[in-house]
Amino acid sequence: MSLTLDQARTIISAALEHGHGAGMNPLCVAVLDAGGHLVAFEREDGVANRRFDVAHGKAYGAISVGMSSRRLGEAAVDRPHFVNGLIGAMNGQLVPVAGGVLVAGDDGALIGAVGCSGDTSDNDESAVVAGIEAAGLSARI
Repeated sequence: MSLTLDQARTIISAALEHGHGAGMNPLCVAVLDAGGHLVAFEREDGVANRRFDVAHGKAYGAISVGMSSRRLGEAAVDRPHFVNGLIGAMNGQLVPVAGGVLVAGDDGALIGAVGCSGDTSDNDESAVVAGIEAAGLSARI
């Protein structure tokens, strides 16, 4: 199973809807496939210009290392040299804070990752989870 464009669009739409319902700041959402390629991206009006890089870095780090950006942030506390090495190896494309979540398909295999930025990291993550679940997929935090 692979992550489809229709699923990515559903994830984005539901994540943004979740953000509106929760009164969050404007968000941007990046959906990547299992190879780390961008499938879809959307940013709301009012999102700062570098938020794409943050959302993408959360998702890209998650799919590249096989753990959510929240877990990468925890690893940064316990093993800072390891995470700094990852950031260098990935040319800075890893953002180790909550908001980047792995996506699993029906069979449990990883099919992508979603990153969100615009509000607090915890709120970004909750929007991502809502989007993934709305697409009928499983979020791995």
